[in-house]
Amino acid sequence: MPIAFTILRWGSVLGLGVLLGGCVLAPKGLTEEQARLDAAGAPYDQPHAQRQLPELPPEPAWQDLLHRAFLANGDLEAAYFEWKAALARVEMAAGYPNTNLSLSFETMFSAERMKSWDRTTISAQPDPMQGLAFPTKVAQAGKRALEQARATGFRFAAKKFDLQRKVLQQYLDYSLMAEKLRIQQSNVSLLQLLTETATSRVRAGGNQQDLLKAQIQQRLSENELATMQSQLQGMRAMLNGMLARRADAPLPVPKTLPGPRPLPADDATLIAVAVDANPELAALARDVAGRKDAIELARMQYIPDINPIAGFTGNISQFAGAMVTVPMAIPMIRGQIKETQAMLAATEAMARQTRSERGASFVAALVAIRNAERQTQLLEQIILPKAEQVLSSSRQAYATGSISFIELVDSQRTLLEVRQMIAEATIAREKQLAEMESLAGVDIETLAAPTTRPTTGPQSTNHEGHES
Repeated sequence: MPIAFTILRWGSVLGLGVLLGGCVLAPKGLTEEQARLDAAGAPYDQPHAQRQLPELPPEPAWQDLLHRAFLANGDLEAAYFEWKAALARVEMAAGYPNTNLSLSFETMFSAERMKSWDRTTISAQPDPMQGLAFPTKVAQAGKRALEQARATGFRFAAKKFDLQRKVLQQYLDYSLMAEKLRIQQSNVSLLQLLTETATSRVRAGGNQQDLLKAQIQQRLSENELATMQSQLQGMRAMLNGMLARRADAPLPVPKTLPGPRPLPADDATLIAVAVDANPELAALARDVAGRKDAIELARMQYIPDINPIAGFTGNISQFAGAMVTVPMAIPMIRGQIKETQAMLAATEAMARQTRSERGASFVAALVAIRNAERQTQLLEQIILPKAEQVLSSSRQAYATGSISFIELVDSQRTLLEVRQMIAEATIAREKQLAEMESLAGVDIETLAAPTTRPTTGPQSTNHEGHES
């Protein structure tokens, strides 16, 4: 009966140890970070082979392209799983106890007539290869791991906006080339008409040089048109690649240039809100917090660890005790503290430099946007009407023989150049707008918010890009 009672009691102790083995000294904020991870990972719930990517509509808008790109991009998915792995390391770092339970069994060989049970010693203690850490050390390690996971989450958000920038700019280049094609097709049509006019004049006894010049200009224009069509096909292949589609998959060209997206706030508000919201800066801020936690963890190495031990020898004796591990590698601990402090200083310097660079880049993009808007307004409202007026007058003058064919072609070329400059300025503005969104880490439409620091973590719906 005593033997059965002892076995039952030690079985309970072992069961308690197993239960304690599932304990996590979770740092504050772990549950919230896990919820953000789960929300961001919804597109990746199914294995890649089982996912069904959305098909593009017959005339896709840039929002449709972004939606598919977010679901199809492998780099973005890899960034998500890096975030997931970093969050899993929090439980690894904060798990307590941090070592396995070591059970030992000993039997004494004696000539005395003792029961075998009384000559048996069973003891339990932490694994001698890895001591039981003081609980505060484990909790601090969990805090550091959580900050690292948060930083990885912000980098996932940064990766998402970088992908958004690339897709938008590629789509804008595709739209610009389509507009240039339409302009060039107009030029080819006009030169064909001029060639026919010059042919009629030659038949009526006119100057044959005008006909030769018209034919040369027409052939050159047709050659440029064919080159543009080839470039458009290459752009289509690149854009399809970003969407995980076949390179030769059909992708209708936009019928018109995309309309300008409005900036909903003044320049000062945009700069004040956007720079502080940058996800790379947020990631560096979490890195700084993690370095500070690492310094505190290094200092905690001065705290002795206590390893309990308990056991019994049959029905004869029971014992319990503890082994205190006193830190003796003082130079190593000091070195770890100094190393971590140096790494903290490096991270803080990097954060300052990144803030300065991102702020300057955002301001430069905003200045470029305002210049593109000024240029577009000038070209559309002043220069384009005058160029159209000049071409109309040149046609009439050429019909009456008042000007040469070269002067007429120059007038036509000037108009085409103005139209192309308007298209390039329009697209340049939209590309800089996409750049600003990538720098800010929020959709440009949200920058009019009254707060000075929008939520920039992966938890924010803004980090769904233009899907939100």
